[in-house]
Amino acid sequence: MPAAHGTGGSASIELAAPDDWHVHLRDDELLAAVAPITAMTFRYALVMPNLVPPICTTAAAEAYRRRILDCAGPDARPDFTPIMALYLNGDLDPDDFLTGVDTGVVHAAKYYPAGSTTNSERGGDSLGGFIDVLERMAERAIPLLVHAEATNPEIDVYDRERHFLDTELRPVVERLPELRVTVEHLSTRAGVDFVLDNESVRGSITPHHLACDRSDLLANGLRPDLYCKPIINSADDRRALVAAATSGSDRFFLGTDSAPHPASDKYGANARPGIFNAPFAIPVVAEVFNNAGALERLEAFTSVNGCRHYGFERASDRIRLTRTESGSDAPVADSVITANGDRVTIFGVAEARLWTVSALTEAPAG
Repeated sequence: MPAAHGTGGSASIELAAPDDWHVHLRDDELLAAVAPITAMTFRYALVMPNLVPPICTTAAAEAYRRRILDCAGPDARPDFTPIMALYLNGDLDPDDFLTGVDTGVVHAAKYYPAGSTTNSERGGDSLGGFIDVLERMAERAIPLLVHAEATNPEIDVYDRERHFLDTELRPVVERLPELRVTVEHLSTRAGVDFVLDNESVRGSITPHHLACDRSDLLANGLRPDLYCKPIINSADDRRALVAAATSGSDRFFLGTDSAPHPASDKYGANARPGIFNAPFAIPVVAEVFNNAGALERLEAFTSVNGCRHYGFERASDRIRLTRTESGSDAPVADSVITANGDRVTIFGVAEARLWTVSALTEAPAG
């Protein structure tokens, strides 16, 4: 389990129902297994388009959205809404993209540096190479989502976020200061500073980057379940991420980057990057905020700031989180099994034993 950070104690808090502004739902058997979990936990889910082939057209996005809703299951929140993004590469037609935005099917475009992570082979060689599309996005206030990670093998893997931000994203932001940008899954202090230094830029942060540092990944035997891209970084970087998330600043919000892989892809010679945290993302983040003495700022991070950035209203219904120091005696699943028998490990089991999440049916306190 991740190393303990903080002191614990019992706690309880009520907050608006949360949203997930970065999630991978995959397709086929994996989609059927994981979509119901996101659908019953989160109201809005900003869905990543890196399928094979990637989601590059409005028609493909609409078809994928229907598949997600078909798999959402009977326990889905009645207001569960997949928010769709298109994959920004040479196959994206700008006119089709803008039509998708106008019709409400598409809300954003996602840029992957080619070769940076799972299913990024058809990503771009340079963000600046898409400047014509980015100019049209800036004019229309359409969000750009960025996987901020350099792919040059000569750059140390722990320094690739900073390098991408300095060499790829900074020139674009300086040229198009009105472009609405999300640096997704921030992993470094440099990433936090970049968001704070640029007025139109926001940052999503994952539960695992908040809860773990690279010692959790490497110090006591390599843990493939904690391998993700961008990689979990240093203790100092984790402290910067926690400080940003718990600060109350509206520039940071929750994006789980929940990314399921079957065990056969996580424990082989070439482990696939990705951490499946959707089932227990809220307990993990609540534990981080509790340990930081900042539970009163949790709602802004999980339920308010992302809505403000993407142009949605916060949820009207609420949930209650309750922490019990002794933990729950109820069984907590540590994996899900797909219809074809693949096992997907869940991150956050220890935190799920400490925190109970329940819908508020009575009038909120106060």
